[in-house]
Amino acid sequence: MRILIEEYKYQAKDVEDLLEGITNLRDVNGKVSVNYVGYYYNPKLKDCIFILPKVLLEVVNNEELVFGHCKPEAILSLESQNVLSSTEHDFIYELSVWIYRAISLYHETRPKSNIVLKQNVQQMSKSRMRHKNNTFLDILLALQKFNRENQDYFFFILRNIHSGYNKINWNRTISTTNAIIQDQNPVYLNPVNKKRQINFDEELLIIFFSILNYINKYYGFPVAINVNFPLITGQKFENYLKGFGQKRLRQIKFKYFSDKDLYLWELCYAFFDKSRQINIDANEREYLLVKNFEIVFEAIIDELIGDKNIPEGLKEQEDGKRVDHLYEYRDLIHNEDKYPIYYIGDSKYYKINSPIDDKSVYKQFTYARNVIQWNLNLFMNDDKNLEFDKQNFKNVPQLRDNITEGYNIIPNFFISAEQKDLHAHEDILKTDKDKKYFKLRHYDNRLFDRDTLLVTHYDVNFLFIVALYGRNNPSEKSAWREKVRKMFRDEIQKILENNFDFFILEPIKGINLEYAVDWHFKKLNGKIYKPQDCNNLLIMALDKDNKYMQTNHDLISDIENSFYIYHNYHLGSDPKEFIKSKQQ
Repeated sequence: MRILIEEYKYQAKDVEDLLEGITNLRDVNGKVSVNYVGYYYNPKLKDCIFILPKVLLEVVNNEELVFGHCKPEAILSLESQNVLSSTEHDFIYELSVWIYRAISLYHETRPKSNIVLKQNVQQMSKSRMRHKNNTFLDILLALQKFNRENQDYFFFILRNIHSGYNKINWNRTISTTNAIIQDQNPVYLNPVNKKRQINFDEELLIIFFSILNYINKYYGFPVAINVNFPLITGQKFENYLKGFGQKRLRQIKFKYFSDKDLYLWELCYAFFDKSRQINIDANEREYLLVKNFEIVFEAIIDELIGDKNIPEGLKEQEDGKRVDHLYEYRDLIHNEDKYPIYYIGDSKYYKINSPIDDKSVYKQFTYARNVIQWNLNLFMNDDKNLEFDKQNFKNVPQLRDNITEGYNIIPNFFISAEQKDLHAHEDILKTDKDKKYFKLRHYDNRLFDRDTLLVTHYDVNFLFIVALYGRNNPSEKSAWREKVRKMFRDEIQKILENNFDFFILEPIKGINLEYAVDWHFKKLNGKIYKPQDCNNLLIMALDKDNKYMQTNHDLISDIENSFYIYHNYHLGSDPKEFIKSKQQ
């Protein structure tokens, strides 16, 4: 197995044999980089080449390295390298399967996409032409092919196994059980049936179909199992993976003589061994490659966190911009789903530790501005003939509060891939880059202003999300989607509370809310917002920066004659319950 890394600049002379037939190259000053991710077979080398994503690259002391210590040139031939640990070696094998699975699923769901290149995936065969080194992916694909092409073989074995099953053994029945005489005829209440025993043919099939069941559940490969065997699952199958599978197959190998039986045995043994040489039909060139893997990465993230039914004009915006990810979720003030807000996300497919550039930050702010304007146009539309306002958009959140002229906070975030260790972590974490939080404003100390926009940055574990997408399990995706959406909300609330003090304002008895707001409007503009379910309450946010300390103190003193002011409010707490707790 040969390994290339997307967009890494190799010396042309080092990789010219590997790149035969690949045309999407960049050649600068004798160096070559590949703008593909995926898998192809090189007939000249009689070996497969995997092009892995650039997220494995990390800049260390001005050098791009894999796993923080290995030059990509050192692992061009994975089997002959001596710089990777066995764990790192196994990680590459595992990742290569998930990359193949992700590209395949992307192609299945978007068959008209022009970024995927696919031709005749090779499989194991009975010929003697071999790869120099097999991959675990070869084994998985060969197992599936054998299942598809040998249904008659399976049913032939089943018919032989079950022939005569449940017939009464009269010799044993008469010799071992007592009869009851009824109408001068013996009646045997407990006849002895032919005993069903698992023979070696059946055991091999049970192991085979248990493997298929595992790769369906774990890797998401579509597999049809049309026989009703008691499959090996759970901890018992884990034991097979840890070595018992090889041991048991060696114990029963001598029972098989036909070519097909031996080939099936070899397939199963290769799965448990993972490093065993296997026969590959290498007569045809084959590949599964994708150009611009960032498009696939964006599709993966959107599938896992985004909403599919987005109102027209929100994702594909009128100025030609397209939002990567958009979904509705409970806003930052309420803890109830009936008060949603738009969450805007942008995927960043970068190398490890690559910073967000200024252009991307500006674009993200523009996305939020467009969403705000779309919402304003919807609710300020006076055309009585547009019934869609009440029908299609009856649950759309209103971002602007007419009483305070404040704007609800729109969560906005970047999400980038990272793979700093060899494990699949399911949590999304705030990035460890220096810049985690971006803010744009036209006026100081105004959180609830349409021109105050905030963006946070998170990292997602690349192996985990590619595997979750590739496995294509709806319940797993749904559970993770809910977990991540809640986590985003919680983290954004924490960031806001680290930067702002929040208060609840309640008009003093006898003072009308709107009158109090109008009286202090110039000083409160952009600092207050009225939640939808609080008829007589406002939320006020004041920047914690020390340069605003005196201004904020003066503001509180100015409005004390019009409002009761409740300090230390936390976003997500019910304002009414918060006031009750303060009044007790």
